[in-house]
Amino acid sequence: MLTHSPRKIRKFFAQSEWLDRACLRPLDHIAPNWETIWDDEVRRYVPEYGSFAADLNAVIEQIATSVRPRRYHDHEDRLVERQVRRSNWPIQKRGHRWVGADYAAILEQGAFGDIAQMDLILAAAGRVHAALDHRQIHFDKMEEAHCHMLSAIISIIIYHRCCDGSSLLVEE
Repeated sequence: MLTHSPRKIRKFFAQSEWLDRACLRPLDHIAPNWETIWDDEVRRYVPEYGSFAADLNAVIEQIATSVRPRRYHDHEDRLVERQVRRSNWPIQKRGHRWVGADYAAILEQGAFGDIAQMDLILAAAGRVHAALDHRQIHFDKMEEAHCHMLSAIISIIIYHRCCDGSSLLVEE
């Protein structure tokens, strides 16, 4: 199993035309400045008032420097199983898929209690490595369903950081 370099993973997210729309716009009720600006000099998204751009940079860095998980779905499964245990949602696993509720909503709720969002980070890292394995070298070129899920996971990580007070959001 090939482990891609942190540099390659950072490049995967660089200068994206869709990353902000996919990951930050769903959080615009919290931070209305969801559009990002890429800074070529520092190779990061520019942190601004009312924006989660600094959080996005931090999440990208954490994904880039995380160990590649052997089976990233195991990290997602842990979150779903946590939600199943503490709720009455009619969620069940059929084959390799969880059914009964919106998968992203299940992950979001299951992530309460995910210390430092580590299962989410490892799930995201695994998805990026899998994309790179399949020669999808940039977020904007990623297969649609996997891109949607990766985006949801990144949004959930940022949302949970906002909830637990560890967000880098600079309010006006």
